[in-house]
Amino acid sequence: MKKLILVILGLTLAATLFAADAATLVPAGNRNAEQPDIPGASSRRTQATNTTFQAKYRKVYALLQNDADLRGKIKKAATAYGIDPLHIVGAIVGEHTYNVDAYDRLQTYYVKAISYLSSKLSFAYDGEDITDFVQRPEFKKCAGMSDSYDLWECREQVWNHSFRGKSVGGESFPDDRFGATFFQPYYAGQTFGLGQLNPLTALQMSDLVHKVSGLPKLDVADPNSVYKTIMDPDLTLPYVAATIRKSIDAYKSIAGFDISGNPGLTATLYNVGNPEQRAYALKAENDKRRGAGEPEKLPEENYYGWLVNDKLPELKALF
Repeated sequence: MKKLILVILGLTLAATLFAADAATLVPAGNRNAEQPDIPGASSRRTQATNTTFQAKYRKVYALLQNDADLRGKIKKAATAYGIDPLHIVGAIVGEHTYNVDAYDRLQTYYVKAISYLSSKLSFAYDGEDITDFVQRPEFKKCAGMSDSYDLWECREQVWNHSFRGKSVGGESFPDDRFGATFFQPYYAGQTFGLGQLNPLTALQMSDLVHKVSGLPKLDVADPNSVYKTIMDPDLTLPYVAATIRKSIDAYKSIAGFDISGNPGLTATLYNVGNPEQRAYALKAENDKRRGAGEPEKLPEENYYGWLVNDKLPELKALF
């Protein structure tokens, strides 16, 4: 009996040590002493609206500070997806500082959500609806994928490899992102709502949100409901949380880094997207480093995530 207990304790310790080795905990704070360069497009957009990054930050901070109900919704979504609410706050703050101004009141987002039901939207390029486009033979390898994340990730990869910036069957396709080409009927690059989600990201997260939050699955053939989901705070916050959860899981399982204690890193990934591809790239770089006897490279924040980490004491005070 004593021997059996020792064996069990040994196995438990081994499992604990393996788990510790499996993922390196990324320390809190920024790896860069100074904020990385802010893209010119973000600066021009801010100047065009006659405001500043600091003013936009103060505006979104005030929205969060003055609305206890919103903070409650954020905490609820964070709990459901097993993340710190500061990850969600970081994504919201980053988007509304460097993308678009926040509305003064949460109610405005609900009004906007309803407005998207009144006009007929479509996900299409040059007259071809996305539902028809993904029936092309190039997408055959994606057909067997049932999970919405895997399905739309596969379709995005097919777009990048087979269509982006190329001529196929005499038809030329733009050298632009899949989401910008098919999923923004108003103008390219536009994102929406409190979390500034784009429709493609929402479609990817549909199954996870359905499983965890019980919300209806999104249908690419019904763009209006996709946009309503993005604009409605009660619906979009689970999608923001799910997107962040996916990034944390990808970096842990693929690159071997636990970024759950660094909201600046999750905000960075929320900003740039494609967490799995970036995790694989980081893993490949660190495999080379280890082979050369060099120390591994930790994930680093961009300008957007840098602000989140820099403002973390203020953001923590909200909760």
